[in-house]
Amino acid sequence: MTTLTEDIRIAESEGRPVTWRGWAALVVLMLPVLLISVDNTVLSFALPEIALALEPTAAQQLWIIDAYPLVLAGLLVTMGTLGDRFGRRRMLLIGATGFATVSALSAFAPSAEWLIAGRAAMGLFGAMIMPSTLALLRSIFTLRNQRRLAIAIWASMFSAGAALGPIVGGVLLEHFSWGSVFLMAVPVLVPLLVLAPLLVPESRNPDAGRVDAVSIVLSMAMMVPIVWAIKEFAVHGFSPTIVVATVAGAGFGILFVRRQLRARSPMLDMRLFTRGTFSGALLVNLLSVISLVGFMFFIAQHLQLIVGLSPVQAGFALVPSLASVIVSGLLVVPIASRIPPRIVVPAALMFSMSGYLLVAATAGSGDLGWLLLASVLLGIGIGAAETVSNELVMASAPPSKA
Repeated sequence: MTTLTEDIRIAESEGRPVTWRGWAALVVLMLPVLLISVDNTVLSFALPEIALALEPTAAQQLWIIDAYPLVLAGLLVTMGTLGDRFGRRRMLLIGATGFATVSALSAFAPSAEWLIAGRAAMGLFGAMIMPSTLALLRSIFTLRNQRRLAIAIWASMFSAGAALGPIVGGVLLEHFSWGSVFLMAVPVLVPLLVLAPLLVPESRNPDAGRVDAVSIVLSMAMMVPIVWAIKEFAVHGFSPTIVVATVAGAGFGILFVRRQLRARSPMLDMRLFTRGTFSGALLVNLLSVISLVGFMFFIAQHLQLIVGLSPVQAGFALVPSLASVIVSGLLVVPIASRIPPRIVVPAALMFSMSGYLLVAATAGSGDLGWLLLASVLLGIGIGAAETVSNELVMASAPPSKA
């Protein structure tokens, strides 16, 4: 009987599909993906209770929501690079351990400041998890047809998690305190910590260079002032300080890009962005995530505060959108094998756009049906676009950099 690592080596040399162990590894890798995605949206439902319990200011409420995704986004490249060098499975396990620990501590946060710090730490450990899962899938599924299906499941679970967040949040908040939305990470990640060493093979880039501390500092110096400027503008409006922070972030960004172009082993290979397929797919991915998370945040508040639904009722009202994300993500796989991405992706984005247009056209009507239909249209578009764009990114990048 061969091991999964041996199966992968044979598949790479002979083109033979991996065995059941590869699909079992995929199931294990879905656990952190689903949790990270759920955590992006579940807090929208818990925020009213958190506001009553911790009495955060308006700015602190924004940081409670945004500290996690902003730190996550800012560290993805850094953590992906560290995973290439030190091992992606190792980074996954470290991230899962840290995420579960910090989540449990955040459930009992005594103040808004503690909760914001906990959310930022969750973003740090989440950044270790996300790039590791996708890179591990690339190393396991070497045949493109299998990889396309695996990535479709990965993308569907990520998108579905964003839609599932309100449902999970609604059920938990109906029966438990706001801290329960953080405690759920523990029972999800414990099976990962047990099964991943058994089913998921280690993977690393044999040509990875040394860790570039200067590039890591520059990347953070680029992100922090820009993120701060966006937050301050949202709360206080325009000010000269915001301009200074934005210019400083852009300046550090230029230094970061120049260093990557000159480095022998760059933390981020900027030449990848000269590939139209790679850059376009990343842009579609970014727009898809922003549109879905933003929509779910506002619809969660609207259903509870305006329509008057309970957390559970509001959560289950979004079940159709959850189903549309999963179904479209899986159905687009055979379609994408026959129709070029340049047709499939714009068609998917048209569904998403029609959902937003429907919300704009029916705003103020008070008809919940139109809002739910819009969420389904958005789910169809996001599920399909995420699946195809993720596969394009993986296919257009060299295996060692995927």
